Amino acid sequence: MKQLRSAFFTLAIMALAMISSAAAFDFSEIEKQVVEYKLDNGLTIIMLPRHDAPVISFVTHVNAGCTDDPMGSMGMAHMFEHMAFKGTEEIGTTDIKKEKKWMAEEDRIFALIMEERTKGPLADSARLAALGEELATATDSAAQYVVTNEFSQIVSREGGVGLNAGTSMDYTQYYLNYPSNKLELWMAMESDRFAHPVLRELFNEKNVVAEERRSRITSSPSGKLFWGEYIGLAFNAHPYGKCLIGEMSEIQNYNRPTMMKQFETYYVPRNIAVGIVGDVDPDEVIRLAEKYFGKIKDRPEPPPLMIDEEYPFGMRQATIRDNSQPMFITGYRIPSVRHPDFVALDALASYLGSGRTSALYKDLVKEKKSAVSVSAFTGFPGRKYPTLFSIFCIPSNDFSNTDNEEIILAEIEKVRNELIPEEELAKIKAQAKAAFINTLGSNSGMASQLVSYYFYKGDWRELFKEIDRVNALTAEDIKRVAEKYLDPDKRVVAYLEKPVEDENN
Repeated sequence: MKQLRSAFFTLAIMALAMISSAAAFDFSEIEKQVVEYKLDNGLTIIMLPRHDAPVISFVTHVNAGCTDDPMGSMGMAHMFEHMAFKGTEEIGTTDIKKEKKWMAEEDRIFALIMEERTKGPLADSARLAALGEELATATDSAAQYVVTNEFSQIVSREGGVGLNAGTSMDYTQYYLNYPSNKLELWMAMESDRFAHPVLRELFNEKNVVAEERRSRITSSPSGKLFWGEYIGLAFNAHPYGKCLIGEMSEIQNYNRPTMMKQFETYYVPRNIAVGIVGDVDPDEVIRLAEKYFGKIKDRPEPPPLMIDEEYPFGMRQATIRDNSQPMFITGYRIPSVRHPDFVALDALASYLGSGRTSALYKDLVKEKKSAVSVSAFTGFPGRKYPTLFSIFCIPSNDFSNTDNEEIILAEIEKVRNELIPEEELAKIKAQAKAAFINTLGSNSGMASQLVSYYFYKGDWRELFKEIDRVNALTAEDIKRVAEKYLDPDKRVVAYLEKPVEDENN
């Protein structure tokens, strides 16, 4: 399932055609049509009626991601995202009482397995093998009551499309598009899976997630570089330095009691906002939200993350040796998305490495032909907390990582000391505004951004101020943030290089 990230400064092919109409895209009028409603339990509904077609886009935003995972269980937020599609006490089972009996047996046996594992090298391997067989039997027994994929089958049968979800370090979002006459069905099913989740098929799904980790990280050179080395260099204590999917040992140790405790802490109404955009009547939405989501028990807001580590002094670097295409990524610590400098840092990333007309692409790929790919971006691995300004590069065959790094550092030094041309600034603004308008042009894009801004910026109304922030940018702003944050002596860099014996091949 996909991981979301903002795309204000990402080039969109169709976006350029919208630039001429940007002025006609009246954000003040759209803002007036948005309706916010908070239930007594704290859950927020944000609605925007659009009656162009009889469809509705729904986005449920949970303000909890992998930064909120308990120590030793990183990736649990991602795991719960998988489990949220397994159904409820009513959906996905033929006999919930009998199924729960066997799930409880699974939990009992797995607790014994964990107890034995804690003995380390003194663990009884024969006992572990026997317990493993007992667990498999309990899992098979529970499975006989499971109606596989019933949740998604109902959605598909009723005309729903785009059923999906994504977990980031900062949040989890669940998406769906339905015909407008299915509003109550969505309310009933969505509220039920977050009021009465059933973590069925947990032990089988752990294998699915483990395979996902193998394909996306263990067997992926770029995955190992990004998640295995880069973020760990940049963050010591902060969870941003951990892998979103979790380590393999953590995945193996996931268990229902810990997952349910995490769910009860973070999947609380006050930590959830629902975006609904399309052919809706706000009064009807509110009535149904009270009927279904209003039944979810109010619980306290989750505790805030209280880790604010010092920026590392000096430079940090690491090298991975792998018989694959060399590449490297370098980064600088920058503030969170709430900081006033973030929009200028986004623009700087666009200027340096967003698309074929960016400064680094023209220099490295087109002119010097020293690289086959180069990009710059903000907000990895997240945006809620102080994060990274990153530059990723893949060298061409006749050039090295070091060759390209030197060129990139020279380009950064240039932008730290000189103003970018006014025509480049105008281009950046046009691209940003067009991509922004393009994102909000779809119901799902608008719904996602409304709830994202609600938590990221503290108010969905900040969404409609984004164009003003872009328009206010100056070349001096971009030079200032480059000089302030892109200090060559305070950066991290992770290289992927060929094994030593193959370097000259």
